[in-house]
Amino acid sequence: MDGGVAVGEETALSAVGEEAALELVVTLHRLLRSLGRAVPGRRVPPTQLIVLALLTQLGPSRIGVLADRIPCSQPTATAAVASLESAGLVRREADPTDGRAARVVITETGVRTLNDVAQSEAEALAGRLGTLPPEDVRRVLEAGALLRRLAEPDRIVPGGPPPGVSDGPA
Repeated sequence: MDGGVAVGEETALSAVGEEAALELVVTLHRLLRSLGRAVPGRRVPPTQLIVLALLTQLGPSRIGVLADRIPCSQPTATAAVASLESAGLVRREADPTDGRAARVVITETGVRTLNDVAQSEAEALAGRLGTLPPEDVRRVLEAGALLRRLAEPDRIVPGGPPPGVSDGPA
């Protein structure tokens, strides 16, 4: 073994090619930015949008947990939460398990904002998908499931349970 890869075994990156991987990264960023711009009304920066989505999934959470799940640095998560808090989309409350710590809680306004942005961006994406042939739409939707798995790299453990199978608390 050399660096965790058997000698003669091709890594995923070399199989795909660095240029193709870079093109995919740039394309995903461009798609998300263009969907965000296509939505009229309130704009929520991507990190803040992820914080809101995580709070709806996880419930009240400490900033460190949010930083780990985004993933980003703790100062970045703190800044995102501060912006969301000043906009009335989240609030901080004492952590019932540790009075010295605080948890971040999404507000009703935050839930409405998240739902509005998600619905608007989904409608914009659906409109774009409507311009594709049905077979391409099917392929894009299948790729979405794979991209979700790639978005949670900490959940993909060699030799661990298959994606979608719980390996403990989230």
